Order: sequence, then structure tokens, then C-alpha cells
Amino acid sequence: MVSKVKTGIDGLDKALNGGIPKGNIVLISGGAGTGKSTLCLQYLINGIEKFKEKGLYISTEQSRSEIAKTAASFGWDIDKLEASNKLKIAYFDIVETDNFLEKIYELYTSYGPKRVVIDSLTTLTDSLLVSGLDSTKAFSMVQIAESVSPIPRTERIIAKNLLYHLMKKLRLFDSTILLTSELLDGEKGLSADQISEFICDGVVIIQVLAVGDSVSRTIQIKKMRYSKVEGGSKSFEFGDEGIIFT
Repeated sequence: MVSKVKTGIDGLDKALNGGIPKGNIVLISGGAGTGKSTLCLQYLINGIEKFKEKGLYISTEQSRSEIAKTAASFGWDIDKLEASNKLKIAYFDIVETDNFLEKIYELYTSYGPKRVVIDSLTTLTDSLLVSGLDSTKAFSMVQIAESVSPIPRTERIIAKNLLYHLMKKLRLFDSTILLTSELLDGEKGLSADQISEFICDGVVIIQVLAVGDSVSRTIQIKKMRYSKVEGGSKSFEFGDEGIIFT
């Protein structure tokens, strides 16, 4: 029987048939302001308060102070949780950080969390594409591919190579991991890079639809390896203590 990690969000755990399979890497995709970071923070906070599991939040976009403001709006005291060594929040300026994958692995091994969030995969992938992680190997792959076919697919091949490097590193973690990705309206695929959804174990899509003065928010589980899940979109809203399914 597959061991499950509960998010602590009742409606989501029900849709997940009891939670996320332990050790899965799950992509949380959605547009700006849909609630990706809130869901991820809630996953870590619930892990600490309800299941006594330490959490690590790695941000490549928001500073610690910005994350603290989001947390405070739902009554989550991250200063207290960090002081008690139950939560660690790390911000990396990807542009100025070398050997990012090695540094997050060192951070993980020194802290030993059971739950990890990386927010966001979009920023990380874009930066790795620019800096060219293992660029010599990636470039040789491109040369081989384009000598066979003239289709201009250089960036996609490099992105896929970089993402496989990332996933290989993350699978060394003894943790259940959430990654966020931007998803623009009308965009094909389930992630900004249109590759991550095939590599990750699970994909959760968050959408917001504005009709007049009203806003409809939904979560849909598009994929989850090693577990049956409920299909269809589930409605939710933001309550005083985070995401609530309606």
C-alpha cells in the first residue's frame, strides 16, 4: 500500500484519495495571483502543526519578508516556527547564485525536512537556461539533434536536459516536494516550460475566472502517479486560515 502525505487541506486530501504519495514531486501550476504560494505555504504549515513534519521553503522570487507578509495574512507565524527549527525559509537570487542545485541539496541534507517547496520552477528554469547548467553537454546534445533534423528546437532540448538534472537531484531527497510553475491563460501545456508536467509525478492546476464582480477559484488534479484521484475541478476560496474547499 502506498504511504500518503496529507496536505492538511481537507478538500484537497479528499480529491487526492488521502494525500500525496510519499516521495512524489508535484507541480502546482497556475497564473499570477491564483494561490500557488499560499497552497505551498499551507502544505508546510499543516505539516508542522498537524503532522509534526519539518518543512523547507525555497524561494527564487519572493524575499523572506514578502513570504512572511503572506503567511501573517493567514495567521501563520513563520518567525516562531523558524525559531523552533520546525521551518526554514531560504531565498536564492538565481542570477547571483552559482551551483544552485548543489546548494539546495546541501541545505536539504543539513536541515532534513520531510516537506519541501520550491517556488518557483519557472524562474529557476529560465535562469538555468541563461547560465547553462552543464552547458557543454547540453550544447553537444543540441548539435547532434540538429544535425539529424533542422527543426529549431535548441532551447527545448536544453530545457529538458536541465529539468532532468533538477529532478534527478530532487529525487535524492527523502521528502515530498511541491514545485510551482507559472501558467498563462491560453498557453499550451500544464507548465511554463511545457516539459515539467511529463517529468513530475503529479500536476495540480489552479485557475481563477472573473465574471463581473465575482471570482471563481478552482483546483484540478491532472495527474498523480501511484494513486487514484478525483477528477474534475474543485472550488475553493481563501479563508482566515488559508485555502478552504467550498
